[in-house]
Amino acid sequence: MAEVAQQPLTSTDFELPTVPASAGALIFDTRGRLLILRTTYKSGWTIPGGVMENDGETPWQTCRREVREECGLDVTAARLACVDFRPLRPGRPGGIRFLFDCGRLDSDALRAITLQPVEIAEHRLVPVAGALALLRKPIRRRVRATVRRDGKARCRGTIYLEDGRPVSAISSA
Repeated sequence: MAEVAQQPLTSTDFELPTVPASAGALIFDTRGRLLILRTTYKSGWTIPGGVMENDGETPWQTCRREVREECGLDVTAARLACVDFRPLRPGRPGGIRFLFDCGRLDSDALRAITLQPVEIAEHRLVPVAGALALLRKPIRRRVRATVRRDGKARCRGTIYLEDGRPVSAISSA
């Protein structure tokens, strides 16, 4: 029997799955109030953030770019607070959501907020409890899992969620 030479697979021999990813920012003032935004293109309130570009952009680069585009702020340091896997559902692509705690900015920095009028209609600094009442449900669950009502982190580590809910088999340090 003749031996058949195996050719190595190339990236065009199969289709890799694509999973959308986005990154958001938790930005607080010195009193622990959370920066929230009302967009022009969907209902409810959200936090600064958006979809990761398909050009090699990292989640942290996405967070920084989106905060700069939407609010005119330059965040330079953060802590990865949460990763949330959202499953695919009809009419919703699912994906991975990264949430960065960008800390507390002083009033001078926050006075420099310049909204992108095409996407952002309004911004507010709201105590966490009030923000939770206004935020859209998926973001509300991430913020609730990550931040105490006083605006402090629930844990020093990163929280892992699936569809906005903690997974019992995975601990957060």
